Amino acid sequence: MSERSLPPAISLRNIEKSFGPVLANRGADLDVAAGEIHALVGENGAGKSTLMRILSGMYAADAGTMEVNGRDVTGWNTSDAIAAGVGMVHQHFMLVPTLTVAENVVLGSEITRGPVLDRAAAEEAVRELSARTGLAVPPDRLVADLSVGEAQRVEILKTLYRGAKILILDEPTAVLSPPEVRELWQVLRALRDAGGTVVLITHKLDEVIDVSDSITVMRQGKTVARMPTRGATPQAIARAMVGRDVALALDVEYGGRTITSSHAIGGAGVQLEVRDLTVVGARRTVVVDGVSFTIAPGEILGIAGVEGNGQTELVEAIAGLRHAAGSIVLAGRDLAPLSVRERGDAGLSHIPEDRHERGLILDYGVAENLILGQQHRFTRGPVLDTQRILAHAQRLIREYDIRPSDPELQARALSGGNQQKIVVAREMSREFKVLLAAQPTRGVDVGAIEFIHTRLREAREQGKAVLLVSADLSEVLALADRVAVMYGGRFVAVLPRADATPDTIGPLMTGAERAA
Repeated sequence: MSERSLPPAISLRNIEKSFGPVLANRGADLDVAAGEIHALVGENGAGKSTLMRILSGMYAADAGTMEVNGRDVTGWNTSDAIAAGVGMVHQHFMLVPTLTVAENVVLGSEITRGPVLDRAAAEEAVRELSARTGLAVPPDRLVADLSVGEAQRVEILKTLYRGAKILILDEPTAVLSPPEVRELWQVLRALRDAGGTVVLITHKLDEVIDVSDSITVMRQGKTVARMPTRGATPQAIARAMVGRDVALALDVEYGGRTITSSHAIGGAGVQLEVRDLTVVGARRTVVVDGVSFTIAPGEILGIAGVEGNGQTELVEAIAGLRHAAGSIVLAGRDLAPLSVRERGDAGLSHIPEDRHERGLILDYGVAENLILGQQHRFTRGPVLDTQRILAHAQRLIREYDIRPSDPELQARALSGGNQQKIVVAREMSREFKVLLAAQPTRGVDVGAIEFIHTRLREAREQGKAVLLVSADLSEVLALADRVAVMYGGRFVAVLPRADATPDTIGPLMTGAERAA
């Protein structure tokens, strides 16, 4: 589709944007034809999201010009952008949790009956839009009760409801299962074929190849390459992004490692043992239903499954963030009576699924966030040892390439990927026996993914036990020694990696098949 002669939908020239001393965009250009799906890629901190927030009116550029459909729109605001049919779906949700799905979707464009919202009409409108787009979500449910994947669908529905003709998506598939991703691609292709334009920010290069028509690559705030998707490879795109060859997860084949533990409940060589774990959700429904498993020292157990099937609650129960029935034993020690901090001191580390909700205090500095949960280890007498905290932060900033490298900068000033690096650096740098890694590479670039994957493998080689939960099936298959498939709050299959393929796991993830 990219080779058609169509007028440009988007033309950005020499865009510059700074946040205090941090230069987010410098001389950034972007050209997107009408009626194409355009992928915008780059490392964390490359300026992609900032550039799109300028386009959508959230930020004003310090310099440069913008045209949309041939009209100069330099300096416009979000209302102008929405009126012109430009809508952005953000990586971090902008929903009101106390409102229903329908109320969130129509917020600002309400269907009213007299002076009040016509809820029935709003729900019907959302139901129809969901059916038309394949983005299924119950319109009468509270957003607070939704899974992360369902909340993402609401964000997309909200933008489409406002009639967006230029749709900007920032990491939209980070929380979607493979079938949901395919459904989203159908939505985007239909929008493109109807003359709409899509700009897709993603770190998943296989997605770039699969759905886009052309690609722009950014590095350190600048535009460094533009290429047609036809003929491009993930390896070539990654090289343009990072400036060197990168080992991608999709390049890594299973090395045939053999786990010597019997994996029997209570058997020898068990680092983490979970028995009959049951968690009741907000609506008093069972969301984790009698799950039992073990992880051996030097093993990565991967959990595959569609978001919302109990993975979040399972991990949070083990971490001590949710009440659970059943038994959790770490290296022979019962975790049931222990607090979150005590579980950490016992050797449990936790990379949470939602970095904003569980992993960071956004108004704290980078250095402060790098010791969250471990403050008691950084004291001198009754007060915090600021010099040791700063040295600790500087070491991790270098080691994990956190950008910008200012340890005193508020966490909210960093890109989503660099915020994720803070959480990963903190949890993987502490002394642990078991690591709960929930979506550890969500929102990070290919270079950081390579680094995090290397660290997870190193932890395994050091005899650590890792529970890996990822919505990215290629990540699970690249790292796991065994793969558990979770559906409806239960493990419906636990497969050795040699038997785990997308074809065998996919039907199990959706409940279409059960393990024999």
